[in-house]
Amino acid sequence: MRVDLGGDLRPHRSAKIEAHLRVDVTAGGAPAELPAIELAVIIAVDVAEPLRAAVRHALPAALRALPDGISFTVLGAGPEPVRCHPGDDAEWAVADGREKRRAAFAAGALPLHRDGPRPAGYAVWAAGARALLAARPLSVRHLLLITDGSSAPGETRLDEELDLCAGHFTCDVLAVGADWTPEPLLTLAERLHGTAEFVDDGLGAAITAAIRRLRRVHAPQLPIEVTVRPSVRQVALNEKAPRPHRLGGLPQPGRPHRWSFPTYQWEEGGRDYLLTLVADADHDPLETYLQFAMVSVGDVHAAVTARWHRPELPPPDLPAGAASVRDQKSTTVMREALRRGLVALGEERRDAAQGHLGRAARLADRFGTDWVLDEIRAVADIEDAPAGRVRLRSAVAADTLGPMILRAGSRPVPLTDTGGPRPGPRCVRCATPAGGEARYCIACGEKLL
Repeated sequence: MRVDLGGDLRPHRSAKIEAHLRVDVTAGGAPAELPAIELAVIIAVDVAEPLRAAVRHALPAALRALPDGISFTVLGAGPEPVRCHPGDDAEWAVADGREKRRAAFAAGALPLHRDGPRPAGYAVWAAGARALLAARPLSVRHLLLITDGSSAPGETRLDEELDLCAGHFTCDVLAVGADWTPEPLLTLAERLHGTAEFVDDGLGAAITAAIRRLRRVHAPQLPIEVTVRPSVRQVALNEKAPRPHRLGGLPQPGRPHRWSFPTYQWEEGGRDYLLTLVADADHDPLETYLQFAMVSVGDVHAAVTARWHRPELPPPDLPAGAASVRDQKSTTVMREALRRGLVALGEERRDAAQGHLGRAARLADRFGTDWVLDEIRAVADIEDAPAGRVRLRSAVAADTLGPMILRAGSRPVPLTDTGGPRPGPRCVRCATPAGGEARYCIACGEKLL
């Protein structure tokens, strides 16, 4: 774990301290999938009857492809979420050959929205999942929501329900059709640590891929703890990569200066966070390095240190971490500019759309983020990316904007190499990295120590 700070601080009350936190995770043994018996997955289909063709073949195929041993249930959509499989009084099925055949057959008669009442938005689906998963205390508990947006009108209590769901399960959203609204889907994915994705075709493969991702999870929940000095009054932690998430901090009883930020679905690889502290300089010495916080993940710790610098003196050289923090913030600005530009374009505010998309193009060119430039090219001609000049096309199909907004808010960000050596030895024969306690190479069997 490494912390990079964005420079020295000007002493005043409520000073903002921003730091880039990078966490790299290396597997210490042979790569293996999480056993399916540790997973409970709800497949919820929030789709209106006219779009039955979108799920008719995909859902049965995905159910037949479930790994044996996984706990699953399939919900359809009536006036309230309706259980499609398993039947009778059972709430959960455990996948084997027989159960998968029965589930695939039952999916052919999946209840879908027809004329009449609809569930009052996505809060109903989240509440139903929370109740079902409470009775299934497995390592990974997940809601996979397939939606066309037909139940979204009338949404009133999504934020309230997501507060109740936080920490109990995670959620991926697969959007089908063209009439859904991106914002609540992005809210679901961000608050419940999943991904929102538009699926034009290949729904069955998308369901299977989502479940396969869950099986790569080796640490279902891993808190990042931040212990601060008494002069720090506010703490915030936001995941920036691989997917943007707003993390909620939990105060620790009896530890007024310690905060725990639960995170989910850890795989081998790296994550980037932006840590923000608000501190007072009232009683601190100037020009002295102080520890403002200690960040801990398990038994790995990193200090957040900085000094209050006298305003009348020339500013010192910025540390290497300053660029890292600026890049984290600029990446967030780039995503937001892309999203705002697409929203403005859908609302026919073309001048605003051109300004936002120009800013996104300039930042994407700076960071070499090709996917952002590709998204912009779908609706505009990029005349000069470094200068941020774009020219909107005269006509843009309205049904293309929703998926683009979804990708802007939920698409994974490629992680940059940390540049430092990975922990643990490497095999002298094949150069495969190994965990710090490894004795033999997991690739070729060569003795390491």
